[in-house]
Amino acid sequence: MGLPSKVNITEVCPRDGFQSLPEYISSNKKVDIINKIMECNFSQIEVTSFVHPNAVPQMKDADTVLKDIKREKNVSLRALIPNLRGLERALEAKVDKVKLMLSATDSHSLHNANSTTMEAMDNFIPLLDRAKYMDIKIAGSISVAFGCPYEGVVPVERLINICQRYEEIGVTEISLADTTGMANPVLVKEVVSKLYEMKPNFHFSLHLHNTRGMAFANAIAGLEEGITDFDSSVGGLGGCPYAPNASGNIATEDLVHGFEEMGISTGIDLDAVIEVSRLLSREFPEQSDSFILKAGKSKDLVQAPGKQVKMGD
Repeated sequence: MGLPSKVNITEVCPRDGFQSLPEYISSNKKVDIINKIMECNFSQIEVTSFVHPNAVPQMKDADTVLKDIKREKNVSLRALIPNLRGLERALEAKVDKVKLMLSATDSHSLHNANSTTMEAMDNFIPLLDRAKYMDIKIAGSISVAFGCPYEGVVPVERLINICQRYEEIGVTEISLADTTGMANPVLVKEVVSKLYEMKPNFHFSLHLHNTRGMAFANAIAGLEEGITDFDSSVGGLGGCPYAPNASGNIATEDLVHGFEEMGISTGIDLDAVIEVSRLLSREFPEQSDSFILKAGKSKDLVQAPGKQVKMGD
């Protein structure tokens, strides 16, 4: 199949997972969970988002959390930002990379950012001008890239136009998000192959939600088209507060287990991830969704029951 021997997985539970929880999590608890995630050998963790606290109350302590977590020199810390003020806060918190918030459709963008998609992109320009003089990396994103709950399937031409605008303002690393789990493998292959055809210099990644149980199949479809970077969330926590039925991300332990079983290295300590997932499932049982927690790893064997005893003739 020509699949890669290695992939990169970014852990997004501290941002995407926490923001979806109905009850506020204390800063101390967030710090404790992030510190445990740090020990799982991720090369990159999306630790928070610097948004207005009225928009996403769960992230109101982003600055405190970044100050208190245990920093590991081999782990890149990424944060989501909507605007210049978000960038300034990220710079003060000394994150390594920021990801821009953008929606593929105007309907979702108006609900999420109070502006159309292209208006939101124009607002990125002063942000990028500021970042030129700072030691910070900037990546882009396209939410609802494979389907919008308000507009349906997003034409690939729309995604190409967005990528063209990203390129014009100097951003060529883009996360394609299946925000409400509307994608399927055929659609993922079509979209990713067309985007690479039109923008071969871009670096695309996939951020997949498992709303309809399609996330791992979609990951393999992306893998077959050249994607080697994926987002996932320990325990399957996650969901966009500005999209209906946007349930959790693909569980990190499910994604890591699936890739490793296929002989594709992730570099992640799966057992350590499972321990964090167990902790989260006890804390947030209604939000946790993990096949590995339910069934265990494929290599977890049990003792054979022995010879069957026949009942009757």
